[in-house]
Amino acid sequence: MSDHTKRLLIAIIAIPIIIFICFKGEVYFFGMIALISALAIHEFYKLAELKGAKPQIVLGVLSGFAINLSFYHVKLSVLLIGFAESLGCFIPFPTQTQLLFMTVVVVIIVLSIIELFKNNGSTILNLTSTIFGVVYISLFFGTLIGLRELFVPFDFPVGRYFPDLSSFNDPVVIEKIYNWGGFTIISLFAIIWICDSAAYYIGSALGKHKLFPRVSPNKSWEGAIAGFIFAIIASITAKLLVLEYLPLGSAIILGIIVGIFGQIGDLFESLLKRDAGVKDSSTIIPGHGGILDRFDSLLFVSPLVYLYIDYILFS
Repeated sequence: MSDHTKRLLIAIIAIPIIIFICFKGEVYFFGMIALISALAIHEFYKLAELKGAKPQIVLGVLSGFAINLSFYHVKLSVLLIGFAESLGCFIPFPTQTQLLFMTVVVVIIVLSIIELFKNNGSTILNLTSTIFGVVYISLFFGTLIGLRELFVPFDFPVGRYFPDLSSFNDPVVIEKIYNWGGFTIISLFAIIWICDSAAYYIGSALGKHKLFPRVSPNKSWEGAIAGFIFAIIASITAKLLVLEYLPLGSAIILGIIVGIFGQIGDLFESLLKRDAGVKDSSTIIPGHGGILDRFDSLLFVSPLVYLYIDYILFS
């Protein structure tokens, strides 16, 4: 079976599942992203080992899960506060920013203490590769969970879109807002895919000027510009079709983020593979390579979109 056939079969199976989970949200989406994050960080650590590092793989994966969990703050706080109340006590639960900061601090201290007793290879190389993997993979993937969980009355500016105060408790409004979150994630995946496809096909047909030959010899400026333009067009189309909450200017900004930083994320992952001397980050996905190979653009796009929507659009 050719790689093209494998890629097509995987896409036919995986895409509907991913769309369903993105739209469903809740613990299903958290579980999917946490799993993808765990597999990706494991791939990163294997790349680091090829360069002589001895990352703390198990603790790195567990630390990454803790980072992912901190972005599931709203559901986690409701669960723990409810459990405490059932025991007849009250526990103050930190904000998401506080929880994330606390998690990062604990992760760095624990990994450093373990390295103190490890005595295996270069401490600086081991610790920096372990912690960078947690930040680059788990933290950046975690923002996708945070983005999905912004679309609840606790974080979404309900009054801006639904002036009636009763909307805060209206199940129909709450469901509509949460569905916007699903459409946002699905749109993000689609915009990245359209950007990558435009860059590849137009670059293959018209590309004459190398974009970054040291890292990725086949990519061209013509392809990159095409990807940038199509990312903006795809983002505006998503706004018109399913993202009615999104102003036109914000849709253009999202397209710009994908068109620039999605392609930079792809180049950076190529740099990691080239440095490690491998073609793919792994062979876990037949015909596609590894998890990092499939989600490299998303890793740079997700935190920027999350920060833009949470701290600028919804502020």
